[in-house]
Amino acid sequence: MNWDRIEGHWDHFKGSVKQQWDKLTDEQLQVIAGKREHLARQIQETYGVSKDEAGKQLYDWQKQQKDAGTPTH
Repeated sequence: MNWDRIEGHWDHFKGSVKQQWDKLTDEQLQVIAGKREHLARQIQETYGVSKDEAGKQLYDWQKQQKDAGTPTH
């Protein structure tokens, strides 16, 4: 899944992000607004992981989204 599509349909993907990283608040997700770097930074800060680890987690999550598809609305 292309990150531009995730960003463009952020409202659709927020639930999946919240499932994956349940410590992130709704307010944080609102501020992130689909920006990959913002999300990576929040994962780093909230979970106390390295930049590389946050990037790996995001890559793995993004890869899973291929199977989920993109909303049609």
